[in-house]
Amino acid sequence: MKEFELKYGCNPNQKPARIFMEGGKDLPIEILNGRPGYINFLDALNSWQLVKELKAALGLPAAASFKHVSPTSAALALPLDDRLKKAVFADDVKGLDDSPLACAYARARGTDRLCSFGDWVALSDECDAVTARMIKREVSDGVIAPAYTPKALEILRSKRGGSYNVVRIDPDYVPEETERKQVFGVTFEQGRNNSVISADTLKNIVTENKTYPPEAVRDLIVSLITLKYTQSNSVCYAYDGQAIGVGAGQQSRIHCTRLAGTKADTWFLRQADKVLSLPLRSDLGRPERDNAIDSYINKNEEDVCAEGNWQKYFTCRPEPFTSEEQKAFLSTRTGASLGSDAFFPFGDSIERAHASGVMYVSEPGGSIRDDDVIDTCNKYGMVMSFSGLRLFHH
Repeated sequence: MKEFELKYGCNPNQKPARIFMEGGKDLPIEILNGRPGYINFLDALNSWQLVKELKAALGLPAAASFKHVSPTSAALALPLDDRLKKAVFADDVKGLDDSPLACAYARARGTDRLCSFGDWVALSDECDAVTARMIKREVSDGVIAPAYTPKALEILRSKRGGSYNVVRIDPDYVPEETERKQVFGVTFEQGRNNSVISADTLKNIVTENKTYPPEAVRDLIVSLITLKYTQSNSVCYAYDGQAIGVGAGQQSRIHCTRLAGTKADTWFLRQADKVLSLPLRSDLGRPERDNAIDSYINKNEEDVCAEGNWQKYFTCRPEPFTSEEQKAFLSTRTGASLGSDAFFPFGDSIERAHASGVMYVSEPGGSIRDDDVIDTCNKYGMVMSFSGLRLFHH
């Protein structure tokens, strides 16, 4: 297939629309089901690169959940304990422990469930039936993977009335070294970002504390590879082999850090006893459960514990999760990692990261206030490296 006609571009008024290869080459993809759109393909191609690089860097299957050209999370295939299974709504999945890819998907989809609503899924390895069954029950636009087992493909083709988007990509495809795109009729050209992120990226440690434990090296690699495919400005908190808070597309570095930190806090708090034991009504759909839990933790649009509200979500009225209780719980969660796609211009982002349990940091360096940022890290005994590698993505 050399080109594929799209229903429309980013918006319904943007027609005609298509994807194609210059020079008449074949596309590196095969559409196995559905009819993906313009934004679907942007998510698919960016997310595929992310999981492919994670697998190459760390040797484990990987999964990503993408939404509007940025990851909500990316995760490695590490086992889930019972508490985490319940927090990500995967405690009822038969065969989860026997499928590394399903473990990666459960982590990626379960990290930021509100932002993952209607996501695009990327899988580094052949999709198996366990993973397909998990995808089928979530609200999602499509999936990209290098292969699908016959049973997995049968399951996915039955999703969304048979219209679910399933894309196979050639895992051996290598794009050209030069990228081009047009904006307002002007063609932009640049070399591809072929930077390789590995443990070597983290060697220039600039703080008094010079020791990254192996888990921090792994998590910082997850963070930086995730940032490579996140709309800038961006920062990414990582923990236990997965991105737990992504702050994307903010003009201010501190706003990125706050946004991602709030998401990381929510991920931790979902695993608190008070949240895991919420008496949720059995007739609530998965998205409604997500909304209720998020509102319970973050006290958003409505007080779900208030009289007249709690009856819509719970079988009995839950005790509020107070700010003091949340702060006490979060104080027990340390050892998180934080990556940034460009330098921190002030120490305020480090202060915010510390509040979410960050102990390990990597950023490019190069600010005139690097010393201030280093001093802030030293105040908390953090380890920080300067990668010298900016990761802007637009």
